[in-house]
Amino acid sequence: MLTLETERLILREMTVKDAPFMLTLLNSQGFVDNIGDRGVRTLAQAENHLIEGPINSYQEHGYGMYCIELRQSGEPVGVAGLVNREQLPGIDLGYALLPEFLGKGYAVEASRAVLAHAKALRLSSLLAIVKERNGPSRALLEKLGFQCQELIAWGEGDEVLLYKITL
Repeated sequence: MLTLETERLILREMTVKDAPFMLTLLNSQGFVDNIGDRGVRTLAQAENHLIEGPINSYQEHGYGMYCIELRQSGEPVGVAGLVNREQLPGIDLGYALLPEFLGKGYAVEASRAVLAHAKALRLSSLLAIVKERNGPSRALLEKLGFQCQELIAWGEGDEVLLYKITL
C-alpha cells in the first residue's frame, strides 16, 4: 500500500473505512462549489464512491487519490493524487481539503508530494483543471509550476481552465 510522507503530512491509499471522511469532504461547500456535487449523501454511497474511484484506480493504474492525514494526529484533512479522466488527454493532479484546513499550506505540501510521486512513476507531464473563479486553486497550481493552457468545455455547460506542467 503506497504511502507518501512530507514534513507535516502523510498521504495514503484510501479504503472503505474512509467513507465517513469522504462523505463530509464531498459535501463540503468548497468541494461542491469548486469541484462539483457528486450526489453522495449516505455512507453506503461514500463507500461505493471510494470503491469505484480511488480503490479501482489503484488496481487499474497503480495510482489514484490519496487521503491526506496530519502526521502528528492522523486526522484526515483532505485528498490529493493522480486522476485518469476520460475527458482529458493525460493524467491530472487533483486535490481538495476540508474547509477548516484551508490556508495552512497543506494543499501545496501534499501536491508537491504527488508531483514527486508522478516523477517516480516516470510521467513526463501532468494536467490540472480548475474553475476560472477559483483564484486560490489557480494560484496554487501556478506556485507549483503549472501553466494555463486554455479554457475548455467541462460537463454540462461548464468550463474549466486546463493547466499543464512538464515533469
